[in-house]
Amino acid sequence: MTGSNDKLDVAVVLVNDGYASTAIGPIEVFSAAGTMWNEMCGDRPEPKFRVTTASIDGAPVRSAYGLNIAPDCAITDLGLVDLIMVSASGPVPDEWMARHAAIPPWLAARYRGGTRIAGVCSGVAFLAEAGLLAGRRATTHWGVAHGFRKRYPDVNWQTDLLITEDAGLYCGGGVNAASDLSLHLVERLCSRDVAIECSKALLLDMPRPSQSGYALLPLARPHGDDKVRDAEHHLSGHFARDVTVEELADVASMSRRNLVRRFKEATGHMPGVYQQMLRVAAARKMLEDGAPSIEQVGLSVGYEDVAFFRRVFKRHCGITPSAYRDRFSHRRV
Repeated sequence: MTGSNDKLDVAVVLVNDGYASTAIGPIEVFSAAGTMWNEMCGDRPEPKFRVTTASIDGAPVRSAYGLNIAPDCAITDLGLVDLIMVSASGPVPDEWMARHAAIPPWLAARYRGGTRIAGVCSGVAFLAEAGLLAGRRATTHWGVAHGFRKRYPDVNWQTDLLITEDAGLYCGGGVNAASDLSLHLVERLCSRDVAIECSKALLLDMPRPSQSGYALLPLARPHGDDKVRDAEHHLSGHFARDVTVEELADVASMSRRNLVRRFKEATGHMPGVYQQMLRVAAARKMLEDGAPSIEQVGLSVGYEDVAFFRRVFKRHCGITPSAYRDRFSHRRV
C-alpha cells in the first residue's frame, strides 16, 4: 500500500464539533517526519509520509471552537492508505455519533482490508462503534472514560495508558496525545531515529507512557488470552522486582507449567525475558530523559549489578546504556 518514493499514505479524518489540534497535530507530525530535521541540519529532505485529509462528505468541518477546516476529499474518495487517524469529536457519543454514522462501518471495512486505524481522545469511540475494539486493549481521555465504559463494555479500557496498540489499532488518551500517538506511529512505521529527529525538530517530547502514574506500553504481539494478559499486567506493575513464575501462575489462576506454555504461545517470550524487556523499556525512557547515572538507572529497573544491567541492555538494544543515552537523550545539546 506504500506509494511512490517509499512514502506511506496517511489519511486524517476530520469530524465536526471536535478539537482541531487532534487533526492538525498529526498532520504536522507526519508531514515533518524526514523533512524538518533534515532541512534544519542542511540535509536533503526525505519525507516519509504523504498526508491527506478527509471528511464524511468532503465538505468543510467546524471545530468545537469555531475553526473551519476544509478537507482534501470525502472518505469514500480515498484510495488505498497505510494508516487512517480519526480526530476527536465531542465528549458524549450519544450527541454526535448519529451525525457521523458513516464513519464506523467505513473504518471496519478499511481495517478488514489491512489498513491500520488510529483514534485520538473521544475519536476512539469511532473505532469502538465499528466493533474493532471488542476484546482489545484501548485508551481514551480520562474525562470520557466512564461513559465509554458504559457504552462499550466489551472493550478492555486501560485509561491509565496514554497510548495503546493492539493488532493494528492505535488509541491516544487525550487531546494533546494526538502528537504522542503520531510520534509513536512514526517510530512504528519508520524508525526510532526518524521519530526522535521529528520530535526534536518540532520541540515535542517523545511519547509519554501514561496519563496518571507510570505505566508501560504493551510489548508483546496482540493475542486473545485473557489470563496471560492478566500476567502481563502484573509484570508491568512490578517489573522492578523479581517476579517468580509461581507468582504469575497464581495471578493467572493456572499451574506453573501451563502458565509458561501459554505465556510463550501468546506473547512469543518466556516470562523472564518479557520482564527483561519491560525493564529495558523503562531504562530506555530514563536514558532518553538524560539520566546521568547508568548505575542508578539499573537499580531503578531492578538490577543491582550494573555490569549485568549493561549486558542485558546491550543484548536487547544492540548498544550500551551510555551509548544509547548519548544518541537519544533529549537533553543532549
